[in-house]
Amino acid sequence: MTEQGSPRRVRVTGPDRRARPIPRTGDIDEASPLGGVYLGSLLREQLWLAARVLGLLTVTVGGLPLLFFLAPGLDDVRVAGVPVAWLVLGVLVYPWLVLLGWHYVRRAERNERDFAELMGEVER
Repeated sequence: MTEQGSPRRVRVTGPDRRARPIPRTGDIDEASPLGGVYLGSLLREQLWLAARVLGLLTVTVGGLPLLFFLAPGLDDVRVAGVPVAWLVLGVLVYPWLVLLGWHYVRRAERNERDFAELMGEVER
């Protein structure tokens, strides 16, 4: 039995988990034909950018072993006592990777910014 001055018990519950989420406005609806076209366009552009950067990396860095194989005289060339192959692979490749990564991020962000501007124009 409860005493006369004690507070009543209150049952505390969370939000109803069975409730469906409210659709947000401003998002791209993949189910709509226009949303699918826009989203597909962005994904194709990002994929094409990645393929170009990867192709350039493959030709430049991946072609170095072929260059060293086809020009065996490079084994004898030394700069400050270090073989040129070691300098190229140990020193020059890393700035090239940073430059490619910087270019990729810059272009990907530009693609997304252009896409966001396009979506802003469409929603108006």
